Amino acid sequence: KDVRSQFWETYEVVAGEVDSEFLERYNGDIDIIPTFAGLFSAVTTSFIIASQPNPGDTTNALLIQLILLVANGTSAPQSITLPQPAGYSSSNVWAQSLAYASLLLSLFAAFGAILGKQW
Repeated sequence: KDVRSQFWETYEVVAGEVDSEFLERYNGDIDIIPTFAGLFSAVTTSFIIASQPNPGDTTNALLIQLILLVANGTSAPQSITLPQPAGYSSSNVWAQSLAYASLLLSLFAAFGAILGKQW
């Protein structure tokens, strides 16, 4: 055998060992990312839902009007006064925007980890 062929055979053996160690190490890391991204997404989603306005106030006001209409037996509609929704402050808008952005980035991280795992 000449020197060049011996060099490439040695290179192939060493490169195979390094590649297999690399894949072993990072394969375990990629398995963890979707789990934590899913947990983070669940927590972020719960915060987003908790910060939404309560539609129950409008529903309760409409139900009270229906009950009064049925109880009084009148068919003429009375003026309905619905609670006015409060406007959003700029800090609330920023907090909502950051929460949605973090949810989006977390889902992209999980998606990227799954694509990396399948590749």
